[in-house]
Amino acid sequence: MTIDALLNLTDGALQNEPTIQAIEGASVFPSKIEHGDLFISSNQDEIDKALENGAYAIIYDDEKVIQRDSDNAWIKVHSIQDAAFKLLRYVILEKEASFFLLNEHENSFLKMILLQKSNIAFISNEWRKAFEQILNSSQKLFVGTDKELMKRIKPDVKLLESDVEGYIVDDTLFKTTFKVNNYVYQDKELAPFHLPALLRVVDFCTQNDLPHAIERVKYTKHFVPVFIDGSLNTTRSSKSDKVVIFADNLADINRAREYIKYKGTWVKSIVLTPPKVKVENITRPHWFETEDEVREILKSVHFNYAFVYTLDKSILNQIKEEYSLF
Repeated sequence: MTIDALLNLTDGALQNEPTIQAIEGASVFPSKIEHGDLFISSNQDEIDKALENGAYAIIYDDEKVIQRDSDNAWIKVHSIQDAAFKLLRYVILEKEASFFLLNEHENSFLKMILLQKSNIAFISNEWRKAFEQILNSSQKLFVGTDKELMKRIKPDVKLLESDVEGYIVDDTLFKTTFKVNNYVYQDKELAPFHLPALLRVVDFCTQNDLPHAIERVKYTKHFVPVFIDGSLNTTRSSKSDKVVIFADNLADINRAREYIKYKGTWVKSIVLTPPKVKVENITRPHWFETEDEVREILKSVHFNYAFVYTLDKSILNQIKEEYSLF
């Protein structure tokens, strides 16, 4: 790419009269710079390293940057991140790539049921890593979960289709039987309110010829139920009337509590959160600051369902890697 084309793409201002006229490649990491490349950064140490590695041009946005070599092109921009994405959008047009914005649940299910990941790229939420992924990838199908980042990469980024085939046949809070593509999947480890996300992912895989297996569905990291006894030992559901549900989001806790209410099930439920976290329809949840406090609450407070927000199942010291709910 010529320096003139680079200036037009990034809305940059050339700060000198370089002898070089074009660049070969680009990177935001100095260690990946090769002879003739463009380097994008305002970190002086990184810039110096990139020059040592053979950078021909530098895009930066800090006036304090020292121009070490007048033969190279020094291009000042308003924002290196904006400039990087402008360059990236040009590359995307050349690639004719497709981009999809997924929510966290969709992303988890997609990674879970895919049989191979060689024909799809999961974009990092860190913009420099995302830049490198897209710039250097031969893929034409990209997915990511950071809304702001994805829209900067592709302003018209697509969402998964919402009107898809599939429905619940039978369910409990912890297991769901559902039908999709004329096949019934029996008692899968799936909260019923997660089925719409799974169905959107299945449809996405089908539409993009991505090999997948719905049989691989199990609980995601977002909603993990563990049955316990009074000493916090894990046990089978048939031997316990207590279950601790670890969730990394309040939406799942609210959905689960609404599910219990809708089913008319009489259970005593409690919610444990870090201090000052607001939970819908609860005046004051059980607040905790340490894992020991969580364990003490679980031992001392009567409950059937305990929802624990922001922690994972490792807080139960004697938890086993494998457990059965039914």
